[in-house]
Amino acid sequence: MQRAGYRMVPSGNNAFDEIELAAAASGPRGFTDIHCHCLPALDDGPRNMAEALSLCQEMVKDGIRQVVATPHQLGRFDGRYEAESIRRAVAELNKVLRENGTALTVLPGADVRLDERIPQLLKSDAVLTVADARQYLLLELPHEVFIDPQGLLERLREMGMSALITHPERHGFLASNPTYVDRWREYGPCLQITAGSLLGYFGRQSAEAAKTFLRMDLAIVVATDAHGAYDRPPCMTAAYQWLSKQCGQAVADTVCIQNPRRAVAGGELAVVGGGLLKEVR
Repeated sequence: MQRAGYRMVPSGNNAFDEIELAAAASGPRGFTDIHCHCLPALDDGPRNMAEALSLCQEMVKDGIRQVVATPHQLGRFDGRYEAESIRRAVAELNKVLRENGTALTVLPGADVRLDERIPQLLKSDAVLTVADARQYLLLELPHEVFIDPQGLLERLREMGMSALITHPERHGFLASNPTYVDRWREYGPCLQITAGSLLGYFGRQSAEAAKTFLRMDLAIVVATDAHGAYDRPPCMTAAYQWLSKQCGQAVADTVCIQNPRRAVAGGELAVVGGGLLKEVR
């Protein structure tokens, strides 16, 4: 099984047809991806508009119809991408997609590195929330060391917001100690699991941690964290198929279709876990 930086071949039409049928009753067909680095020349995603267009076209092939563009903010990208510049880049990419007939809608957002200034930066509109809805913050923990975000989670709750903690299954400490997240439960965070982690593309430890999170009574959202059309491409179809087989279609629909749409709309997220997922292998 390949790991980070993986390449993959898009799934066939039969799998996509199943997803279309599952989504048809609840709004626009297809997936909503809440974590994707698809804006050109902003961070470690596409280097230019041509590469961004190629990635967006691969997303459409993968069954994605709506995506939140989430360039990095803070951390090593501190001060490089202001909220308004991200909004402008989203508008420009949407214009190019319309001109090319690509059936994908891009929404503004950011992958925000943990920082004690976040509450103030949210108030000053310096960092972006998921789909600019000011309900969910896509929160990335530092990779190099574990810093407990509990204080920030509490502040966000006081502000009427919640954190969507990105790829905890790929964080060294949390992957080794997945039950640690249970102590954050009262602050209502959601865990954003990477689609590729479920398929083993980030290694066995990440895959096993993702399964542990799915067994817990937590809100879960699956997203691609895609960076390119060939390196780190989207794989929502394959992840949805895996979840449908291992956990049942109801769970797959919740974490891959319904919760992402609710996050974009600023709605309440559904919790999965407990006995529902005891058969995850």
